[in-house]
Amino acid sequence: MSPAVDPDDAVFVAGHRGLVGSAIVRRLEQGGHRNLVTATRDQVDLRNQAAVAGFMDEHRPRFVYLVAGTVGGIMANSTRPAEFLYDNLMIHANVIEAAHHVGVGKLLYLGSSCIYPRLADQPIVEPALLTGPLEPTNEAYAIAKIAGIKMCDAYRVQYGCDFVSAMPTNLYGPNDNFDLQSSHVLPALIRKFDDARRAGEDRVTVWGTGRPRREFLHVDDLADACVFLMEHYDDPGPINVGYGEDVAIAELAGLVRDVVHPGASIDFDTSKPDGTPRKLLDSTRLQQLGWRPSIPLAEGIASTYDWYLEHVAPQEAR
Repeated sequence: MSPAVDPDDAVFVAGHRGLVGSAIVRRLEQGGHRNLVTATRDQVDLRNQAAVAGFMDEHRPRFVYLVAGTVGGIMANSTRPAEFLYDNLMIHANVIEAAHHVGVGKLLYLGSSCIYPRLADQPIVEPALLTGPLEPTNEAYAIAKIAGIKMCDAYRVQYGCDFVSAMPTNLYGPNDNFDLQSSHVLPALIRKFDDARRAGEDRVTVWGTGRPRREFLHVDDLADACVFLMEHYDDPGPINVGYGEDVAIAELAGLVRDVVHPGASIDFDTSKPDGTPRKLLDSTRLQQLGWRPSIPLAEGIASTYDWYLEHVAPQEAR
């Protein structure tokens, strides 16, 4: 049984400034949690074992959401594999070991759907893990995430730790990364169409053929799922967190275009890589526990663009 969560329990959100971490903080605050523990990279470099151990010993949280990490899209993963592998391995190992050392009641580790084989049967079920080769364009990141899952399970077996792993599909929403050199596909499309709109250009180029299919989950839905899992899930191995439907990248580009720059034409640069052909998670296990997403893709794109216009576009214009 999962330990009961009290509003006064110390809850450490590792990576609270990121896309997922900030959403979890919002969700916890909305739920009345009064004792949230956070730290910026300047305060604690999670890649530094001694720093993490000292921080955890000082604050001794009862619950931990491990959602920190170095992330990015195809270009970032392809050009910075060593960074993606090292940073994520160190962050996951340090936080998990420190959580065990100080006796954390429960830890939720957030993985990624890229842990699954490139050509896994669709929709992807949790037992597909380690049954085939990974997608080469994000292999380093996937290996680090797989190591985190296995580490949670190992600490569960050897030390009896209540450490669980959730595997989200592609995410988007407030506090996303909109840098074209390192962002994921949906925020990159928002940025591209907005840049074209501002420049008075009526054509936008999208990487690849447009045929790959992806599933997208609003980060506020994921945050809600994480809080739900913290309270209702305590099994080993990963559990998928998805929206339940996927779209072709060409269709996604059309949805973003209709919100950001209606009437613009879309060109596909087929010289650029597509990545995994399809990636749709089977989230049956989570649904059977009683959780489902609530934010439709079109609605989520519109609200994310509103956030971009308020928080990112003004800074870019300076």
